[in-house]
Amino acid sequence: MQELSARVRALLRRDLRVREPILQCGDLKRDPASRIVWQENRRLELTRKEFAILHYMMSRPGEVVSQETLLEHVWNNEVDSFTNVVPTHIGSLRHKLRDRARTPHYIETVIGQGYRLVELHNDESNR
Repeated sequence: MQELSARVRALLRRDLRVREPILQCGDLKRDPASRIVWQENRRLELTRKEFAILHYMMSRPGEVVSQETLLEHVWNNEVDSFTNVVPTHIGSLRHKLRDRARTPHYIETVIGQGYRLVELHNDESNR
C-alpha cells in the first residue's frame, strides 16, 4: 500500500497538462503555452485580446471569421455586439504585424462577412 501511495504521489507531481502545438501560418509562429508570437525573427508584443484573436484565426487559416464569432470566442459575449471593439483590435493587430488593410499580407477584410487570415503568404515566399 505504501508503494502504491508513493507512485500516486509521484504521478500527481508530474505536469500532465496537454501542451498545444506551436502553430505556423506563413512567417507567423504562435506558441499558446508561452503566449508568444513571432513574425520571422521578430517577437511581437500583443495584448491578451490581440493574441486571442490571432490564436483563433490561426487555428482556422483561410476561413472567414465574423465579428460576431470573434466576440463570442474572444470576449465571451462580455461586450455589446454593436460596438467597434473588434475592428479596433484588428487594426491594432495589423499595425503590430506591419500589415495594411488595402494590401493585406496577413489579415484580409471580407466585406460584409468578417476577417480571414491570408494563406498565400507561404506561396509568395516560394516564388
